Amino acid sequence: MKQFILLALLFITGTGFSQVLDSVQYSINGQSYTAFYAKPVKITKKTKTVLIVHEWWGLNDYPKSRAIQIAKEGNIGFCIDMYGTGKVVVNPKDAQALAMPFYTNPDFSYGRFMAGYNQALKIQGVDSSKIVAIGYCFGGSVVLNAAKMGAPVDGVVSFHGGLAGIPVDKDKLKAAVLVCNGLADAFVPEEDIKEFKKQMTEAGADMTFINYPDATHAFTNPRSTEVGKKFSMPISYNAAADKQSWIDFNKFMKSKVK
Repeated sequence: MKQFILLALLFITGTGFSQVLDSVQYSINGQSYTAFYAKPVKITKKTKTVLIVHEWWGLNDYPKSRAIQIAKEGNIGFCIDMYGTGKVVVNPKDAQALAMPFYTNPDFSYGRFMAGYNQALKIQGVDSSKIVAIGYCFGGSVVLNAAKMGAPVDGVVSFHGGLAGIPVDKDKLKAAVLVCNGLADAFVPEEDIKEFKKQMTEAGADMTFINYPDATHAFTNPRSTEVGKKFSMPISYNAAADKQSWIDFNKFMKSKVK
């Protein structure tokens, strides 16, 4: 962790430190969790917080790199640990085993998300009235379901996340929603997209759905092409979609979080 933080600081700042990077440990039912956060040195009234939920691999360097990117842009990035301290895997079989309980038990998933949310509130500079949650793949599903269950955030953004979650409850859904979906994502069938949009429309949700041409599952992660080839998975990195989806995310955050 210390080596990662030092390298990240040197990479981003060159000379002098402009971001604060650290980890925070907390406990849920006796199990240890370790979140990671990055924030600008200078916090203002306009500083927003972005909660980040990792892919099904666990809290590895990829979501941490997004937290650092967010801090570089002037906001606080806080990576929630959904699995527990040190639980990071590198193959689909182990990842599926870790992720499955979250897909099958929305209350369990929401509890882990909210535990991370509450830890984020303890970080100096975090304003509970200026929070957005984003998630990647597995994490996208987590933040969408959290919003449907009434998570106290201004907005949620799913990057190539699954859409076949719990039904929308218009009385609980308060957050604005942005879905950044790969048009060529084999894990998100058209039937799920149609049903998701239908439910959101019927609930009167503030929802924006964007498809990115030629983008597959995990299109934002630079390592996804390598991983896809290694495990024969239909995933790959798409630089154009990655760049545009981040622009769309920032536009969304600017418009939904004042």
